[in-house]
Amino acid sequence: MKSPRLRHAYPDNMQTHRIGSQDCGGLAGRGIGRRAFLGRTLAAGAALGFPRLGAAGANEEVRIAVVGLNSKGRHHIELFGKVPGVRIVALCDVDRHVLAQTADEFFGGKVAQHVDYREVLDRKDVDAVCLATPNHWHALGAVWACEAGKDVYLEKPVSHNIWEGRRIIAAAERGGRIVASGTQSRSAPGNREFEADVRAGIYGPVKVARGLCYKERGSIGKVGGPQAPPPEVDYNLWSGPREMAPIMRGKFHYDWHWKWAYGNGDLGNQGIHQLDLCRWFLGVDRLAPRVVSLGGRFGYDDDGETPNTQTVLFDYPEAPIVFEVRGLPDAAGSSRMSNYRGGRVAAVIEFEDGYFVGTDGGVFFDQQGKRVKAYRSGLTTEHHVNFINAVRSRRAADLHASPLEGHLSSALCHMGNISHRIGSAISREQLEDQCNAEGLRSEVFGRLLAHALVHERDFTARKMILGPRLELDPQTERFHGPLGDRANELLKDDYRAPFTIPDPASTTAPE
Repeated sequence: MKSPRLRHAYPDNMQTHRIGSQDCGGLAGRGIGRRAFLGRTLAAGAALGFPRLGAAGANEEVRIAVVGLNSKGRHHIELFGKVPGVRIVALCDVDRHVLAQTADEFFGGKVAQHVDYREVLDRKDVDAVCLATPNHWHALGAVWACEAGKDVYLEKPVSHNIWEGRRIIAAAERGGRIVASGTQSRSAPGNREFEADVRAGIYGPVKVARGLCYKERGSIGKVGGPQAPPPEVDYNLWSGPREMAPIMRGKFHYDWHWKWAYGNGDLGNQGIHQLDLCRWFLGVDRLAPRVVSLGGRFGYDDDGETPNTQTVLFDYPEAPIVFEVRGLPDAAGSSRMSNYRGGRVAAVIEFEDGYFVGTDGGVFFDQQGKRVKAYRSGLTTEHHVNFINAVRSRRAADLHASPLEGHLSSALCHMGNISHRIGSAISREQLEDQCNAEGLRSEVFGRLLAHALVHERDFTARKMILGPRLELDPQTERFHGPLGDRANELLKDDYRAPFTIPDPASTTAPE
């Protein structure tokens, strides 16, 4: 199937460009010198097969295009470059400087380069795409790739909203494509061993699963007015499904994470990894029936919109999941971040007789803090190898992180953010009343209050937002109850033609 091109939709002054046309791919990896790297690249390029459309066989090379070339995309070039039988044949980025610099650094310029992603999808020598674009492009890029007969390694969160997740799943099933979610901690050997121990009942039932993102995020500044897009960026393509809105941030790249139109805050940025572990270790394969968020953006006045301090409670019948975002240090003027049971960016899984702390592996402790069992720490190419193995086998069941798993964990992030976005400002006194309640809510809200007071004594200056306790039907993945209609308005974004996602009728959650 040809990818959607519709070039007439572009304004005359926003035409896209293709940079270069050479089709020599290469291998990249940490510790490989430039000369040796280029030598391996040219050797691999000499072994080109005939162009083919569709999956690679068990003994054929898998040809990949990497799309989105800032920090994460560069990392994927390195990791896929270490996987035997993989060749990177094309790069794509809407920033022409980033594109040219990356192509030169890793391939000596000898690789196909594209600004327009649709040109990548038209290539018959691309078997799979690795998508490391901003969040608002993730689902669209994946669906288009499936329609074009490509497999997909899709960065997290797989979607920008809950609605998009099921469209990715439907597109993968409809086209018989392999789509892997970039929640790579599922491939960490230590995590897989711990999950097997939990399923075997070695530690008993989970009491509480906690995810932590205690990661300092400084102010992004306040620009005071609309900014022009960088001249090297095709802003029409960068915006894609979103309107070409005025740019209200000083740093064009990365700081989109803190704008609702493009990003999902740290809950959907770093936090999804640890939230995914919580859901996996808890063993739930559906969305939570209830969610509530508390948080705000404290410590500075800037152009960011997403909370830098947030607690989200997901009320699963099996056991609650608690997620905490802390973007500020534990004391004013300090650079030291808080921790919970020694974890900062980690999952903490609590049982009756002990707890696990880790992210890519970790340690199980007893309740006195004594180490009981260590699970191998570290992760390198395991997730990328798993994706390539599934591409070769054509069995989606071989994936460690299927599109369904990616959808569910991404959608939990969106649920928490929806509660925050339709919440109301509360005073310090009102929050203190919440902290005097019974149970887990009192504990986690109390800890957030103590942290926030270090940076903001008066919540009227920086709003503390208490979201409503939203109820969701896990079967339909829609909200209900008093604020259900309002919450459902945030299930889906508005899409700008021609950057639209098909909406098949049968994409609701399975029974």
